[in-house]
Amino acid sequence: MQAYSRSKLANILFTTELARRLEGTGVTANAVHPGTVASGFARNDDASGFLAFGIKVIKPFILTPEQGARTSVHVATSPEVATVTGKYFVKCRIREPSAAARDRSAAARLWAVSEELVDRPAPSPDGRAAPGPPG
Repeated sequence: MQAYSRSKLANILFTTELARRLEGTGVTANAVHPGTVASGFARNDDASGFLAFGIKVIKPFILTPEQGARTSVHVATSPEVATVTGKYFVKCRIREPSAAARDRSAAARLWAVSEELVDRPAPSPDGRAAPGPPG
């Protein structure tokens, strides 16, 4: 759960920095929380203990994939948010994310680290570093 939570935080931070870098271009970038969606997570007994129990308890309240997509579709298509950028949406409304997700210096650091990582050659299927671009 900690890795999952960190990945969600990274999504918001990355989107915040992307929106900042796109300011003035007319291109928007927003983060969206779809809610707890019946995605098949933990369906094949890959959850145990408290997590498995928690999933069973909240099952009646989990959204269908269609319901979970509503906020994403709204942000992508609604004229009322066509010029909104750098925001976090929950249930089709702008919400303030956590303090950690509002840390602009963390967003900039995440962007810088991401640039460094994508500049590196990807490993080959056998695990060895692939050759870099020619020249």
